[in-house]
Amino acid sequence: MITKITGKLVRLAKADAEIQVGAFDYQVYIPDFVRRQLQNRIGEEISLRTIEYLEGNPQHGKLTPRLIGFMNDAEREFFDLVCSVDGVGVKKALRAMVRPVREVATAIETADMESLVALPGVGPAVADRIVAKLKRKMPKFALMVDQESGHKPFEPDYIRDAYDALVLLGHSSNDARKKMEAVTSGKKKFKSVEDILNAIYKQEQI
Repeated sequence: MITKITGKLVRLAKADAEIQVGAFDYQVYIPDFVRRQLQNRIGEEISLRTIEYLEGNPQHGKLTPRLIGFMNDAEREFFDLVCSVDGVGVKKALRAMVRPVREVATAIETADMESLVALPGVGPAVADRIVAKLKRKMPKFALMVDQESGHKPFEPDYIRDAYDALVLLGHSSNDARKKMEAVTSGKKKFKSVEDILNAIYKQEQI
């Protein structure tokens, strides 16, 4: 299974990218939120984390291997979770993911059905299933810094652990997320959950 591809971005279309690796050019399908991050990088060397799947009808013996690319492991994990929902699948998820991961994850976490139904191909029934299955898994994705802004997101484990710690301390889900966003939106780097929590409480004392 191919989990990463590194090469020169030679072409970028609405739904796919062409990456030159040595003597070969690879077609990699990409969601729209990934396309926007790559639109100014044609001609540059890039690395994408990938999901490999088979497209076609197995009963007819016509299965074609395909690659889907993401900028980092967190985006890939999020997409994989969305695909796991009944009635979604790879093709529908590719079409639907036109907003940054953070926005979609926040909509799922807060059960914002209006925002979810606005995604291409996502009707009320599918939106209900997405929320029911994924709501509790969304906090670390909802706290990701938007890649399109040029900031690097925190490691998902740090985000999740710090968020869980705030909830255990009695903060509500929304309050914990807002506190995390307030300190992780800057350029400061943290080495531990304790550093993040100290920064949160220090900020509140200002």
